[in-house]
Amino acid sequence: MKLALCQTSPTDGDIEAALARLDTMLAAAALAGARMAVFPELYLPGYNRPDLHQTLAQPQGGDWMLKAASLAARHHIGLTLGWAERDGDTCYNAATAFGPDGATLAHYRKIQLYGPMEQKSFAFGNSYATFNFEGRTCALLICYDVEFAHHVRALAERGVELLLVPTANPAGFEHVSRHIIPARASEYAMTVAYANYCGSEQGLAFGGHSLISAPDGAALASAHTTETMLITDTAHPVDPSRLSTQLIDYRETPQ
Repeated sequence: MKLALCQTSPTDGDIEAALARLDTMLAAAALAGARMAVFPELYLPGYNRPDLHQTLAQPQGGDWMLKAASLAARHHIGLTLGWAERDGDTCYNAATAFGPDGATLAHYRKIQLYGPMEQKSFAFGNSYATFNFEGRTCALLICYDVEFAHHVRALAERGVELLLVPTANPAGFEHVSRHIIPARASEYAMTVAYANYCGSEQGLAFGGHSLISAPDGAALASAHTTETMLITDTAHPVDPSRLSTQLIDYRETPQ
């Protein structure tokens, strides 16, 4: 299965421009044969825009979801997108995966909110989201979530083979792409797709370095610090004897 990672500049509150870019990039990804495209965290309305998170957040089934679903269906490609969700009086840092027909495959709320800004804007999520796509068991995490090994392990125990991670990782934290993502992939023998921003938003610079890491930790595709779209086939040949067996070898710490 071909996967597209869309490393874009931040939205910075310009919803119409963000949707137009989404349309253009989905068209290009579909033309290249990708079956799923992954965009960054809080693509709508923007990551470093806490002034907009509460005021613009939308419910499931709202205009943002309808437009995203429509674009996925128009280009007949799956779409994973981070956005600010409102549920009554509560807001969540959320991500939704849509199928090539526009149907919702999974919806996820970020469990590990990072720092004061996120924790002021959003409530904590409390459940995982797994789904089947193109014959593979997939799951969603968002940014900081993937840095906690036990979340990835929990998904591996549920049979997840492909982990899709919208992120907004700042510049200066490139070790996440260089070391943590390959480690998570190899620890639990799964493919991890990590889609970040580049450029800056309201004074916050992002680190880029989006990547797709194979189950043996190899980089299937990786970006630098400019706008780009990574497209690669996730069918990476791996010697089974080289894959991690941590799930079956793990022992609880003796008391």
